[in-house]
Amino acid sequence: MKLLNEQDKLNYKNVWVLAEFTPEGDVHGVSFELLGVAREIASDLGCEVWAVAPVSEITPASDALIRYGADKILAIEDERFKYFNDELECNVLDRLVRKYRPEILLGAATSAGRALMPRLASKLHCGLTADCTELNTDRETGELLQTRPAFGGNIMATIRSGNFRPQMATIRPKVMKALRADYARKGSIIRETVENGDSVNIKEVIEAVTDIQNSVNLNGANVIVSGGRAMKGPEGFKLIERLAERLGGAVGASRAAVDNGWISYPHQVGQTGQTVQADLYIACGISGQIQHLIGMQSCKTIVAIDTDDTTPMMQMADIAIKGDLFEVIPEIIKILEKKGINKGEN
Repeated sequence: MKLLNEQDKLNYKNVWVLAEFTPEGDVHGVSFELLGVAREIASDLGCEVWAVAPVSEITPASDALIRYGADKILAIEDERFKYFNDELECNVLDRLVRKYRPEILLGAATSAGRALMPRLASKLHCGLTADCTELNTDRETGELLQTRPAFGGNIMATIRSGNFRPQMATIRPKVMKALRADYARKGSIIRETVENGDSVNIKEVIEAVTDIQNSVNLNGANVIVSGGRAMKGPEGFKLIERLAERLGGAVGASRAAVDNGWISYPHQVGQTGQTVQADLYIACGISGQIQHLIGMQSCKTIVAIDTDDTTPMMQMADIAIKGDLFEVIPEIIKILEKKGINKGEN
């Protein structure tokens, strides 16, 4: 697309959210988070929210997109969308963006979104701000303000891409909050199909296999107990595991702990790990550099345990416990045992 002047930009309207689906046709939870922030942006700009749904078949489960904030569902039904195919989706979306001209296009910073959105941005000759942690609009210009970590996470940069349309960004899962489902909301469905020119037949998905052997469900955990450099080694994480088991939670870790080989990468929380929104996050011996805070700052209640009360984590925590974690954690476990609290049952 060419460089746009102010008059050209008026021809672009509405905020699109690229929804993600499971092979069974259920909406991926991150799509609801994107709809929440899209709803806020659309309110500022006075436009609609469209959920783009490349699916093998529109099912009643797709109605959830309306309940969580979409005004319209742009449904592209084709059996080849049962499994993710970035080339096919990119070609279809390229054509539909040029047809409907959205002002903003948001996707998730998932493995699928990270494969698709840069490819689409390249075809559209637009900028793309990846891994955003915050989105706002400029009240004077209406441009999208896209905030993300920069320089290794040491600063937060706010980026504009106002010369081209659509303005494109991906958002990390568990950073934005989904709205409450509104079962009274009404919306409509616009149906599109895959055309001959969309399919290039370069590759075909034969089968999708899910490996759950080493999966760590940090995203779905209500309680996360994380350890950092102060755990001193893999033996220290056994103490973390005891506390997490008592609380019915999952075990997380800082990058330093993972880099030292004390615990595997799937446990890593932060900019280069997972982003979480637990009800309770207990940080044990984690100083709280920005790279880690980005991944857990949206948790409801944060407890920090450290000998140094000046660290960023201790400063931001709702409850800061100053002390040796190898003394504090066993005491917490003893208290939980006395109160009969086990595996989150009480």
